[in-house]
Amino acid sequence: MDGRNWFLLGAPWDCSGTGRGEADAPAALRTAGLSRRVDVDLGDAATVISDSRRDEQTGVRALPGTVAAAQALAAALGAGTRAHPERRPLVIGGDCSLLLGVFAHLRQAIGQVGLWLVDGHPDYLDAHASDTGETADLELAVLTGAGPAALTGLAQALPMVEASHVALIGHRTSGLDPASAAELAGLPREVLEIGAPEVIRDPHTAGSQATAWAERLRMPMWLHLDVDVLDPSSLPAVTYPQPGGPDLDQLAALLTPLATAPDLLGVSIADFRPDLDPEGHFAAALIRLLDRAL
Repeated sequence: MDGRNWFLLGAPWDCSGTGRGEADAPAALRTAGLSRRVDVDLGDAATVISDSRRDEQTGVRALPGTVAAAQALAAALGAGTRAHPERRPLVIGGDCSLLLGVFAHLRQAIGQVGLWLVDGHPDYLDAHASDTGETADLELAVLTGAGPAALTGLAQALPMVEASHVALIGHRTSGLDPASAAELAGLPREVLEIGAPEVIRDPHTAGSQATAWAERLRMPMWLHLDVDVLDPSSLPAVTYPQPGGPDLDQLAALLTPLATAPDLLGVSIADFRPDLDPEGHFAAALIRLLDRAL
């Protein structure tokens, strides 16, 4: 990892509004060594969500706080890119709904941007179908234009990202319960799917496939890593662990062609729970992963 190529921006974002451990991940990863690897650290955006109430009309939990957090992250990301145009942003969450703030900025500032979404789950639920109403269950749906207007309209342009400009990578495709199978079946057919079995079988080829697909799009790309893509045997410190994922070596091989792609705009990382990592071993493992992949 060459710290001269990046600026660091924290997003202590927990969409449950309960102070769950994801919000502490930016500080934990800095302590584990990330701040020593990146020359420019812009601190944290004001993304703390403290209201856990579920909106009756939309079904979304912490809706006003989520809108405010997305706007704050979009503003901080815009300020960072203007101040450091020669560097790529490295956004450290927080949970994966931080993508609402990232793409609110990208859509307004740049226009159409593609998304490599490396995640163990599709995150394509309707809020009313979610047990919790948390935006981490539905951020891909919102990004592609499905959901309440308060969220889909964050960028004042619909959608924030076209479904045909999304590659979902590393999600589980077998052994699913009925609700998860229905969620996966509801994905727009335009989304490129490279499931966990393909990643495990040949991670470098999976990454190269996603890179070649993006080259055909001919547009800038954002890379998002949700660390629950990893098998729990490699990283159990997440809210929703799910077996059947890649290990750290396989994930590094997958990420390398994406992270070195010339059209890459930036990277976000989400869903690490340092409260489930009291000795800091998994935080250190994630730093080693970033050293290898970035």
